[in-house]
Amino acid sequence: MSDDAAENAAADTDAVDRIIGQWHREMPELELDSMALFGRIHRISQKLGARLHKLRSEKGLGRNEFDVLATIRRSGEPYTLSPKEISAAMMLSSGGLTGRLDKLEAAGFVERLPDPGDRRGIKVRMTPLGREVIEDSVRIGIAAQNEALSPLTAKERDQLGALLRKLHAGFEDQPFD
Repeated sequence: MSDDAAENAAADTDAVDRIIGQWHREMPELELDSMALFGRIHRISQKLGARLHKLRSEKGLGRNEFDVLATIRRSGEPYTLSPKEISAAMMLSSGGLTGRLDKLEAAGFVERLPDPGDRRGIKVRMTPLGREVIEDSVRIGIAAQNEALSPLTAKERDQLGALLRKLHAGFEDQPFD
């Protein structure tokens, strides 16, 4: 192999290739393609997740608070849901939601109001500040995702999207835990 070819081959490898190479050396009988694919999916998800967390935290949002605000914002005007509706949309227990709502309310992003249709119930309404913060966070997140996808052409992005959709369909009914 020429020096140029060796240099190009080295440039086309990543951390997952090095890990796969080690496993191949130790257990050569294993087919490791699936490990490589899922290793890359996992690493990309972790790194992009960390980047998004950093960007959202600059807006005063943790991941959990982002998810609540995003759920309310996606519901449309008047950006008001019951805690039960939020919990159902997020597949979250009511106990898990209470702390998130407390943080969001303390930050001025939501307010709890009496439910006009149920004297014992409450509604959670996003404040104008909450709407501004979530919309900014979504825009910033999309920009970071687009930047992460920038090495791919539009055609490659479409192909990747179709393949991941097909793969995801096999996991659709499986719980996260």
